[in-house]
This record gives sequence, C-alpha cells and structure tokens, in this order.
Amino acid sequence: MRKSDTLKAVILLFVLFFQVLYAGPLITEDKSVEGSVSQVYKTIGDVKLKMYIFYPEDHKPTDRRPAIVFFFGGGWKGGSVGQFGNQSRYLASRGMVAMCAEYRTQNRHKTTPFECVIDGKSAIRWVRKNAGRLGVDPQKIAAGGGSAGGHVAAAAGTLTGLEDKNDDRSVSSKPNALVLFSPVFDNGPEGYGYERVKDRYREISPIHNISKGAPPTIIFLGSRDKHIPVATAQKYKKLMEEKSSRCELRIYDGQKHGFFNLHKSFNEPKYFYQTVIETDQFLQSLGYLEGEPTLTVPKNNPG
Repeated sequence: MRKSDTLKAVILLFVLFFQVLYAGPLITEDKSVEGSVSQVYKTIGDVKLKMYIFYPEDHKPTDRRPAIVFFFGGGWKGGSVGQFGNQSRYLASRGMVAMCAEYRTQNRHKTTPFECVIDGKSAIRWVRKNAGRLGVDPQKIAAGGGSAGGHVAAAAGTLTGLEDKNDDRSVSSKPNALVLFSPVFDNGPEGYGYERVKDRYREISPIHNISKGAPPTIIFLGSRDKHIPVATAQKYKKLMEEKSSRCELRIYDGQKHGFFNLHKSFNEPKYFYQTVIETDQFLQSLGYLEGEPTLTVPKNNPG
C-alpha cells in the first residue's frame, strides 16, 4: 500500500471514530423505508430495533424542529415499519423530523403487547435524549400510529408504568401530542385484545389510565370499524375532556378499520389525503407547523 493510501485510511478511521464518539450510532440510508435514514435506538440481546428518520431538506443538526414518531399496526403480532412512510415524508416536507419506529412483535420476537408498549416508550425516550444531535425540540415530540400502533402511542401518552428498566428514566418517555388512527383504546373485558393481556389489562389499557396532563390528541376513526366502536372513542374523548385535556375526534362515515392507509387494497385513497391534511391542521394548532397544508385531496382517486 502506498503511503498516500495509508494516510487516507488513517484519516477515514479517525473521522469515523469521532462520528461515533460525538454523534452516537452512525446514521445510514435505509432503502427498506424509502427516503429515510436509520439508527438503532434499542438493543435487546441480539435484537436491534431501528428508527427510520425522515429529515426536512433544509434540516441542520443545530435545528430544534418538532418531531413525530409513528408506530405501525398489526395487532401486536406483525406489521410493516414503513406503514406511515407516506405520512412521514409529507410531514418532513412541511418541516418536521418524522420517524417510523420498529418494536418487538409476537410473530418476530415471541413477545406480548406489554413489550410493544415498553419499546414504544423507549423510542420516545431515545428521541428526547438524543434531541440535540437529531435537531429536534425535546418539548415538541408527538407520537402517532394506527390500530395496535395507535395503542402503543396512546399508551406512551397515558401509562405511568411499563418502562424498560435499562432506559435512562431521568428522560421522559411521554409524548407531547398524539395523532391516532383507528387506535386500540380499551384492553378491558369489553375491549380489544383482552385475551392477550387478561387480568393485567389495567396496566396497559389507555382508556383506564387517562389522568390530568394527558397529551393533546386527535383521533381518526371509521364509523364501521369492527375493532374500535365509535362509542369507545367518544368515551375516550369525554374522559380526556373531564381531565381538561384536549381531544379531537374525527369520524369518517362508512369507513372500516385501516381506511386511512394509502394502499392499493383500499378503494378510497382520498381518506389518506383528508386525514393527513387534518393532521397538518392539528399540528399547526399546537405550533408544530406553520402555513397552509401543501397537500390537497385529489378530485379523482389516484392509482
């Protein structure tokens, strides 16, 4: 090897060392969630959970941007981490740092809903703890998700327990706002998932843990959702307001579970656009975004 090549190799190693020392885990582009870069936010044994991050084009590490972390649905059993990739790309285009978080599931890791919530809280805590190098405002971290992912987000916002004992508990795992799509609220005997949690349902059920200081919340739900009755969402809203917490409920007439997805299996993609626009407006009202939404509902359904 020539001396010049050796010098280049030494310089590269030196740069990589200081990236690790001062910036934490190296950020790498990840094609599995298009447009994102990824970092490992949590390691459990040989399992490494990634955070897929979408940055605004003009983002700088010295920024203090609002952020949102999305959790995918799948009944705590499976699901795709990229489910909210479209929502994330849009919100990044509006100036937020948007993220999609992996968490352990039954099919992949033989876990229960309790581990899902524990990982969700770890994800929020990781973003807040690393806010300085991620260019994020630690006081403006929202959480969102659909179905079981909506449950993970809501649980992070309401539960005081189910924290990972290895996390830095001096950093809060509670999101500052919630954006919930067809979320599982009630894990009690009359709710969803009771057979998975049984007598421990009060530990994990958001509707049984609403207290003063719950994050401002917006909920999107189809009137024909067979998993989440409208009455359950209305009760959640009522309990939130009784605790002086803001809760907005958007009922989409005639729509079923998962209506908000932009996917070929759903016949009405206009609902994806409508829910994203209403998400934008909600986040504007909290001071997370500025200006009018840059998305419009198409006149004809896109392919």
